[in-house]
Amino acid sequence: MSESAPLVYSDAKLRGILSSVKTIALVGASANETRPSHKVMTYLQGKGYRVIPVNPGLAGQTLLGETVAGSLAEIGLPVDMVDIFRASDAVPGIVDEAIAIKARVVWMQLDVRHDEAARRAGAAGIEVIMDRCPKIELERLSAAGA
Repeated sequence: MSESAPLVYSDAKLRGILSSVKTIALVGASANETRPSHKVMTYLQGKGYRVIPVNPGLAGQTLLGETVAGSLAEIGLPVDMVDIFRASDAVPGIVDEAIAIKARVVWMQLDVRHDEAARRAGAAGIEVIMDRCPKIELERLSAAGA
């Protein structure tokens, strides 16, 4: 992680985001079934989300029933949330793309954090979650009666 201030998100905030988004762009999607991004995509689809994989190396292929986009701009339909499975140094460019496509939420996976990019996203009206996994949070909130 690139910054050190602790990140605290209320259950209400996480629940609100996860209950309001419907379409998720998963940046860094992998066709390898053992990779966390593949497992998270499968889980989120099972929970009713439409998950569009984004990976330039797999662009045009089909992954879990969805055509892989090479970039966020190639998706061509509204995206509620961008879920980032990339190293923190890749986040600024992805946030720029998220701003350009008018995503409502940028969610950075476990150990992914970039405070400056988060500030830019926030200034553009995008909600930001860093260093969290939506699968883990959905499971935790469900167990807590969410």
